[in-house]
Amino acid sequence: MQNQPNKPPFNWVRLFPFLVWSRLITRDKARDDLFAGITNAVIVLPQGVAYALIAGMPPEYGLYAAIIPAIIAALFGSSWHLISGPTAALSIVVFTTVSPLATPGSTEFINLVLALTLMAGLFQLLLAFFRFGTLVNFVSHSVVVGFTTGAAIVIASSQIKNILGISIESNGAFLSTWSGVFSAAHNTNFYALSVAAVTVVTCLIFKRLLPRWPNMLIAMIISSVFAWWLGANEHSIALVGAIPGSLPPFMFPGIDSSVFYALAPGAIAIGLLGLVEAVSIARSVATRSHQSINGNQEFYGQALSNIIGSLFSSYASSGSFTRTGVNFSSGAKTPLAAIIAAISLAVIVLLFSEMTRFIPIPSMAGLLLVVSYNLIDFHHIRLIFRAGKSEFAVLIVTFAATLVMALEFAIYLGVILSLVFYLKRTSQPNIVEVLPAPNSSRPFFGIASVTQPRCPQLKIIRIEGSLFFGSVNYVKDYLESIIEPNVLIIGDGMNHIDIAGAEMLMREAKRRQNMGKALYLTNLKKQVNEYLRREEYFGSLGEQVFFQSKGEAIRKIYDQLDRDICDRCSSRIFKECNSPSVNSQSH
Repeated sequence: MQNQPNKPPFNWVRLFPFLVWSRLITRDKARDDLFAGITNAVIVLPQGVAYALIAGMPPEYGLYAAIIPAIIAALFGSSWHLISGPTAALSIVVFTTVSPLATPGSTEFINLVLALTLMAGLFQLLLAFFRFGTLVNFVSHSVVVGFTTGAAIVIASSQIKNILGISIESNGAFLSTWSGVFSAAHNTNFYALSVAAVTVVTCLIFKRLLPRWPNMLIAMIISSVFAWWLGANEHSIALVGAIPGSLPPFMFPGIDSSVFYALAPGAIAIGLLGLVEAVSIARSVATRSHQSINGNQEFYGQALSNIIGSLFSSYASSGSFTRTGVNFSSGAKTPLAAIIAAISLAVIVLLFSEMTRFIPIPSMAGLLLVVSYNLIDFHHIRLIFRAGKSEFAVLIVTFAATLVMALEFAIYLGVILSLVFYLKRTSQPNIVEVLPAPNSSRPFFGIASVTQPRCPQLKIIRIEGSLFFGSVNYVKDYLESIIEPNVLIIGDGMNHIDIAGAEMLMREAKRRQNMGKALYLTNLKKQVNEYLRREEYFGSLGEQVFFQSKGEAIRKIYDQLDRDICDRCSSRIFKECNSPSVNSQSH
């Protein structure tokens, strides 16, 4: 079958995922992406400068990190809304890694930071090459929702000082921020507060009445005019201010053996943290946009964005929660919005850097407040609450950890807790007793009811779960508690078995054999059957233990039962109990 016209081969699509979404852009989508991109470009101006200062870099490097990496990640990632750039968490790790080696802001410091970024990108590329992107499957939906909710509140809390127009003493943590806000609340600048309020109200009105219009961009323009009318300088309304006007220069970071060994631990930490941040943010937005995320493709996108970004004076970047939230809330439809945002930022930096001094910071804080609210997924929070205690516990712990810990550690804690609950479930597989359904011919076996009669010599159970090292003790205790002399295990629910599970079955079979009892297996899946037929296990178990079907197993086991007990038994739940001659017939 020939490929359809204009449809690129599969391998080209994997290498260049933008070949897929670029063909889906329409006029309306391009317009939505344009407005979202321009809005995002303005939003990132003070954010990029602030993150650069956190990382110990000159202010313009925070803007460089929001240009080149954003374009590369949009072209080679899988998320249609994720925007890469500098983040608070990565900026802190960059500073703590490089500051002991050079003076922050110096030429040597900048070179080490860019070398660190290059190394982190190469490490991410290595993970992507070995397809470790599937590891993101361990970030459960409850973790994503809890992280999203907590991060939204953290972002909103960080903007309260700008909304109130106050200066606070804080280390950036959630509790420290609110402590500083309460201490300085009496100094509230009501002019700044009114600018933020106008921004929020304008944004909500336009979103409600004219949803297709760029409500955030309009709100920012109206609030800027309002701040000018109030007299921003006379009433101490903070403005973004002018920024240096230059594009990211090409600079190949120098790396020698001493630099490599000194930066390697930090590069690994930044690489892992950046991937977890990016994929978690991409998945959190995907729950709202109903898009499927390819974790390994995101690994490639983030790796290439850091590698290429480091060559153009961009320090470590990852998915930006704030920029991604603004992008989605602004109505972006494709990754073109991220590219437009980067290009718009480059144009602003190069040609209109002076104009940024008219944008009021309280206005941007008001927009981030709206973005934060939109990121809270109330619908899925209710669904998770109804789903069960374990899932809701994961959400609550992740949410609480996001407020009191660094964001990346909150994700790790949520993932660990998810794994704990998962291991708890898998370590206690569901074991049910099954019997022939009343008034039904075999092989229609069903879960035994409380009142249904049992065979005093044979118990039939089905293990619904893998038999591995984590579950063997639970299954062993169950088998040892069975008082019937013969046990038939139906194995069609066992997807996997390991050496611990095989040895447990072997020991249980020997134990029962020494007591004049027996253990049987039937309906095993191919992988489990082949594993148990290995020489080291099959020799102890024996061919007589294995059966292809439940019907065959019942016929053969029935022949081994104690006839005296059968004659006195009133249960007679098997066909063989009433028609012994059936033993010689084919089932």
